[in-house]
Amino acid sequence: MGRAYSQDLRDRVIDAVIVEGMSRHGAAHRFGISPASAIKWVQQFEREGRRTKRSGRGQRPSPFRQHREWLLDLVKREFSLTLQAMCDRLREVHDVRADPGILSRFFRAEGISIKKNYSAKRAAAARRCAQARTLEALSGPN
Repeated sequence: MGRAYSQDLRDRVIDAVIVEGMSRHGAAHRFGISPASAIKWVQQFEREGRRTKRSGRGQRPSPFRQHREWLLDLVKREFSLTLQAMCDRLREVHDVRADPGILSRFFRAEGISIKKNYSAKRAAAARRCAQARTLEALSGPN
């Protein structure tokens, strides 16, 4: 991702269009920026009178903060629940719509990993046993 343009460049582009009467495309070409940037900067200045970029809006607060204790207790009580099942339970109990991805980010931020690898471990063990039997059969009697 590229860096943000400097405030000085933004001011020079806006002045070239507003004060000098240059076209937005002409100003973009003169200062080596995209026409879309010049158009947006001048529109913003004309509409809002603001030359600075919009502040970073930041992230929205987690909708799960107020239900944090309940969620952590749910994980302790029923550790085998899938993220989707937790989302369903959250909707039933607290009427909060949730997505497994958002819930996963919440748990990662809390330092909790919700992984269901018990079946994967069993499958890996079975594959290893099958490979060992195959190797024994191929090697024949010693």
